[in-house]
This record gives sequence, C-alpha cells and structure tokens, in this order.
Amino acid sequence: MDMHIEMSYCRYEAFKVLAKNYLDLETQPLFQQIQGLLEEVDMSPCDVAEHLMLKNASGGPQICLDNLMQALKEAKTKANKDSNEDEEKAKQNFKKINKLSTKLLRSYGSVQKLFK
Repeated sequence: MDMHIEMSYCRYEAFKVLAKNYLDLETQPLFQQIQGLLEEVDMSPCDVAEHLMLKNASGGPQICLDNLMQALKEAKTKANKDSNEDEEKAKQNFKKINKLSTKLLRSYGSVQKLFK
C-alpha cells in the first residue's frame, strides 16, 4: 500500500524548536539570517534537522548553524537558477506559439481566398 505524506516546509518557528532540541540553543546571532533564508527557501524540517545534528563534538553548534546557512544559500541559488530557466523556456514557448499562430492565420487567409 502506497501512502503519501504531505509535509510543510520548515519555517522559523519550527527551526527554533529544532535548534532547541538538537543544539540546546534558544537564541543566537545567526538566527535572524536563518529566518530570512527560511522565508525565501523551501526546505523540509528533516533537511534542516540533518544540518543541526552535531556530527563533530569539537565544532559545536556554530558549525551546525554555519552548515545550515550554507545549505540554505545553496538552495536559494538553485531555486533562482531554476526560476530563470523556467522563465527562459516560457519565453521560447511563447515565441514558438506566436510563429505557429501567424502561420495558421496566413493559412486560414489562403483557404478563405480559395473559397471566394
């Protein structure tokens, strides 16, 4: 049986809960920057949590927050690139549709002349 679970994206309030649970932090200077990026980027809570897990005890919470910031910036860059590519494809499709509609109108005019 296939089951699909719909999850929302991680926003600032969820991030604060994850930071408290994983890093035991309630506030930190990077939180404001992370808040801004979370509003611009769609990242799941499990992806955020993955970056907040302490993988190396010597680095501490700062390393985890830096890794999350880097991942959010990369996701933002990728989203912008994808958006630009989609926009370019839409422009190309619009041009193709214009050419085809022009040809169709010309053909329609030729057919009308035949029946006059």
